[in-house]
Amino acid sequence: MSEADTTNAPDFLSVPLGEIAHIEMGQSPDSRYVIDDPFVGHPFLQGNAEFGVVFPEPKYGCLRPAKLCKTNDVLISVRAPVGAVNLADRDYCIGRGLAAIRVKGIKPSLVGEVIARQSSALRRVSQGTTFEAINKSDLLTLSLKLPPKNEWAHVAGILDTLDTAIHETEAIIAKLKAVKQGLLHDLLTRGIDANGELRPPPAEAPNLYKPSPLGWIPKEWNFAPFVSKIDFPEGQVDPRRSPYRDWVLVAPDHIESETGRLLSTATAAEQQAISGKYVFQAGDVIYSKIRPYLRKAVLASSSGLCSADMYPLRPKPEIDSRYLLAVVLGDQFSRFAESVSMRSGFPKINRSEMSEFSIGWPSSDEQSWIAQILSDADIKQRTEEDEFEKLRLLKAGLMDDLLTGRIRVTPLLTEAAQQKRGAADGLGTR
Repeated sequence: MSEADTTNAPDFLSVPLGEIAHIEMGQSPDSRYVIDDPFVGHPFLQGNAEFGVVFPEPKYGCLRPAKLCKTNDVLISVRAPVGAVNLADRDYCIGRGLAAIRVKGIKPSLVGEVIARQSSALRRVSQGTTFEAINKSDLLTLSLKLPPKNEWAHVAGILDTLDTAIHETEAIIAKLKAVKQGLLHDLLTRGIDANGELRPPPAEAPNLYKPSPLGWIPKEWNFAPFVSKIDFPEGQVDPRRSPYRDWVLVAPDHIESETGRLLSTATAAEQQAISGKYVFQAGDVIYSKIRPYLRKAVLASSSGLCSADMYPLRPKPEIDSRYLLAVVLGDQFSRFAESVSMRSGFPKINRSEMSEFSIGWPSSDEQSWIAQILSDADIKQRTEEDEFEKLRLLKAGLMDDLLTGRIRVTPLLTEAAQQKRGAADGLGTR
């Protein structure tokens, strides 16, 4: 819907932000008092880079803040990109890339949503300056289109219900990611015993382990060079020729760091590729040999091409493909790859350098058990991410309806939204 179409309902209000809010512009603190710990002093927000979906996610702390926002303030980005909005769930030190909006007589969550819908108007104002930015006057005069006062509480109730569900789901996803990282480390160093359980750590059961150049590994594991368990690609093909031009071409930018996920796909023809590419097949692990600290690798589900900046690592028959992906994303291989890649001016690891790395290898059966555990963790995380996206789209659609008057809010609709929230797979108890 275009901005001109918003608020068709005749009883909607057009109110300057300055009539319902106090504006506190941010100010940069002295850098001597900014530290890399958001739990020391006041959490510090430089700009919208620390914004989350609903609430900020601070990375820094400040011992002597120049400007503070208060809990329940609406935070808005006043520098490029202008208009992003979050809610303050605590007091924050705010830098000059942000402003705090302290509203009176109306729920901050509702005002934040209405302001976010006016971000295009703010960006148009900001583009009249040398550096994309808005000032206090721009905010004070910003015209907000609000539902009638008797609907404010009901709209805010629906919004808060959805925001709570989104925030809880986001927290679950963050927890699952952290658990999976810890699980990956344990599985690659301790493995699974005959009962399908993680082996106890070496300090608790030294009899289950043996020494290796990388430290203690389970007695049943075979310490061997990484390259002895894979085959490298031989030769390259011309992506301009058939059938290769119609194959999917994977480059490092298409892969998400650390997760083993493919973010997007496009054919060689669509990418207008001209230089030689490697062919991969289903079951290969496609590994980015440039900037190995980014940990970019993905398990191929079908045949395709990859750029010369990547290696399709083909596992030997005794190696499980999903387990091989875990190894190249794991701490031991990644730390090694990062260290050797710095030998030249550009961070990159080659075949010769890969041959220097060795690790403990479980039996094929144990690899399969480990791979299944990791796949189950992937599925659980993906399920929560799908739920998160559904909630985000539900909020966007519902707010668009309620804040344009296309649907008029009633207590009955508020109750329905709360029931929808409660039925959303028990988000708060999962």
